[in-house]
Amino acid sequence: MRLSRGIQGLRGVRRFGTITKVLFKHGFGDVAERIFNGREKRDPKEPERHLFLGAGYPSARRMRLVLEELGPSFVKLGQLMSTRADVFPPEYIEEFKKLQDSVPPIPFSEAKGVIERELKRPLLEIFAEFDEESLAAASVGQVHIAKLHSGEKVAVKIIRPGIDRQIKQDLRLMYYLAEKAERALEIARLVGAENLVREFERNITRELDMMIEAGSIEKFGKNFEKVAEIHIPQVHWEYTTRSVLVMEHIEGIKMDQVDQIRAAGIDPKEVAVIGLRSFSRQLMEYGFFHADPHPGNTIVMYDGRVGLVDFGITGYLDEETMHQIANLFLGYAEHNYDMVMDALMEAGLINEDMDLTSFRSDLKDASETFYGRSLRNISVKDVYDQVMGLVLKYHIRLPRNLLLLLKTFIQTEALGKILGSDASLLEVTKPFAKELLKRGYATRSLLKNLDRESRAAGGYLRNFPKHIHDILRQTAAGRQRIELRLSGIEETRSQIEKGANRLTVGLVVSASIIAAAMILNSGQRIFEFSTTLFGLRTISLTAVLGLIGYGVASLLGIWLIISILRSGRL
Repeated sequence: MRLSRGIQGLRGVRRFGTITKVLFKHGFGDVAERIFNGREKRDPKEPERHLFLGAGYPSARRMRLVLEELGPSFVKLGQLMSTRADVFPPEYIEEFKKLQDSVPPIPFSEAKGVIERELKRPLLEIFAEFDEESLAAASVGQVHIAKLHSGEKVAVKIIRPGIDRQIKQDLRLMYYLAEKAERALEIARLVGAENLVREFERNITRELDMMIEAGSIEKFGKNFEKVAEIHIPQVHWEYTTRSVLVMEHIEGIKMDQVDQIRAAGIDPKEVAVIGLRSFSRQLMEYGFFHADPHPGNTIVMYDGRVGLVDFGITGYLDEETMHQIANLFLGYAEHNYDMVMDALMEAGLINEDMDLTSFRSDLKDASETFYGRSLRNISVKDVYDQVMGLVLKYHIRLPRNLLLLLKTFIQTEALGKILGSDASLLEVTKPFAKELLKRGYATRSLLKNLDRESRAAGGYLRNFPKHIHDILRQTAAGRQRIELRLSGIEETRSQIEKGANRLTVGLVVSASIIAAAMILNSGQRIFEFSTTLFGLRTISLTAVLGLIGYGVASLLGIWLIISILRSGRL
């Protein structure tokens, strides 16, 4: 039996065996047999989605346990799945959210080896001090605190050695399993197993490259350089590579340590408002947002500023989407559901094929109960669950960045609740939405697109002669064939033919009349014979031909006149 590309090699076979064993251990034996052997044991009359969620199949909890036991790559995949409430039922989303990167840190000797190998210098030549105990450890990397020879305190983030090879191996297996699952299980086709793996590959590839995260930090720094209440760490590019990131260490208090924030003389409610304003700016001004603002990534500095760290997960919004979100927020803030529906329609989330009347009614029922309430009295998670209920009911597929945005909303709300905020998310966001619409992003986008298309057209014109030369050269060499197909000329051709025929008939009529006149006026007589017809005694053949010519010409002339009169084009 030929091995699939996903399980080639000894390590691949071993890993494949481990996955199969874990599936059987946690009650996925029937699923594994159907995936690998193509067995079909279920009653075909029973809906598979019901089976998958019912007691007869492994529970959502078992799925979480499988992912945890399979290791970091599958834990990361589960974390991605926890954001896909548009395809997974609520009970699975809740279980996937419990997946945490609970892995022990790598030994200091290995961390030191990564740094020295990447920077090609001894550790103590780069840092005056280096804390051997990690500050935080996750499945992909870990963070240490160090001090440069300049005296500046820095955070050093490193990628675990060998994790990229492990993830690449697991990705091959994930694609193999997803392909098999989509062939064997209807539920796998419903959730789009291969698309999930493809999305996971895109995310994890970005996480494995510290240069990408450093670029995100730099971009955030430029966006917020004139915003005094937000602080973004500086990147030390001279010490940053694909596997090592060195940046400014922000001293402060984690946002969930409310008592310590108060003890430092800082109002937690004001901190919450700063966080909401920051999030609003990211959405409505920059179109680039921090998509993982949990307490560990949000630091309250001792001077009252809020610092953001860990930019491994970020989201982008193009100008058109920003404009749509602004209309959406403003529509909600002003109870204008026509504006909300227009924004959803413009974003392509709903269309004319849906039952828009029912959708509008359901949307209004789901939203009205949340108006005018502060973060302390409202749950964005409840709003999220209501929205996802509509998404599942009307089969709406949300783009990745909008799902990231919804997840970020929930995390932002959680921080606001921890800090006891009375602020209303809609009220804080409303002025930023109005400012965005006032700036006329649609016009700017149109002008930008016009400029881009103009440059593209210039490029086409410059290359046009070369392309024509290449086509003619290949045609002459027999490697190309040019076919000209003209459409819409059949009617024109018919009209031309009619005109030509009428002209021909007219010429024949004219020629017949002239010929008949010449024959009748001729003094020559050919083949005369006697007849009593019409009282004539003698008649010549030339006279007969002349009369026939007159007759034919008269008939054709009458037909031509009638034809022209009928066409209405005299």
